Amino acid sequence: MISPAQYLNQPEAVLSQVLTGKFADGLGKVMNVPDRADFDPMPWQSMAVWMLTQMKRWGYIKGAVDYKQIAEKVFLITDARKHMKDLGQPFTAGSAYTKHTIMGKAFDAAKPEDYLKSFAISKMG
Repeated sequence: MISPAQYLNQPEAVLSQVLTGKFADGLGKVMNVPDRADFDPMPWQSMAVWMLTQMKRWGYIKGAVDYKQIAEKVFLITDARKHMKDLGQPFTAGSAYTKHTIMGKAFDAAKPEDYLKSFAISKMG
């Protein structure tokens, strides 16, 4: 469903390997690492803030950004928790903001501009 060009534009076999963790390592071995790709269905508002920092970093957003306001309008965590409960899925109670480590770099949603300034490369003007 997500392999066509309008989504990820990748062969189904590639996506299957990524999602299942069974893949060729490029050195002649087949690896089986089922937890290689982690997925958390919780729509963390802190992750929405991170996404916005990346949009600003690469020039898709200009000027001041009210990260928290946008995150809370888009990532409806109360609705998500209700639906997850209805489906019998575990969900995290409490804050919609958590700390993340992305590609080895700590991200704190309370300090998005500091995070943005920590990159040597960006298209911010």
